Amino acid sequence: MDLTLETDRLLLRELKLSDAEDFFAMDNNPNVHQYLWNKPVQKIEETIEIIAFVQKQYVDNGIGRFAMISKETNEFIGWAGLKFNTEIVNNKTNFYDIGYRLDEKFWGKGFASEATIAWMKYAFETMKIKTMEASAHTDNIASNRILQKIGMLMTEQYLEDGVSWNWYQIKNDLL
Repeated sequence: MDLTLETDRLLLRELKLSDAEDFFAMDNNPNVHQYLWNKPVQKIEETIEIIAFVQKQYVDNGIGRFAMISKETNEFIGWAGLKFNTEIVNNKTNFYDIGYRLDEKFWGKGFASEATIAWMKYAFETMKIKTMEASAHTDNIASNRILQKIGMLMTEQYLEDGVSWNWYQIKNDLL
């Protein structure tokens, strides 16, 4: 894949193995995993496997989660992007979802919104995706706000392993 997106403050590029240490630091933080099953990664090898899995999605699906890099400081902020989901989530499969995860020190600065707006534009204008999906833990106020801010509508709530999630959707008005 040869794709890079830019926003005012961010460079969105493919995840690389060189991101592993920063990615691990983010994913090892229990606060980052509060609404993600409370299962932070314990070993950098887990992070390397995740990056390899995402890189395989680039090849198999032509898209995946991308690193968010600060243009000002060149720091790894987290990841954001699109995923073609082939697993069953909320009784759905074979759909595109939008997602993000940020290192805690970058929370509340608008980076997730900035990145997801860029990805929505790419998804709808370039990829011509008809419908974008997303989910957020019901109690994750910040994540739910981001999805609403980018125009997604909560269409239902569902339970997964006893945990309540909000399901979001937006249709491509350009098609």
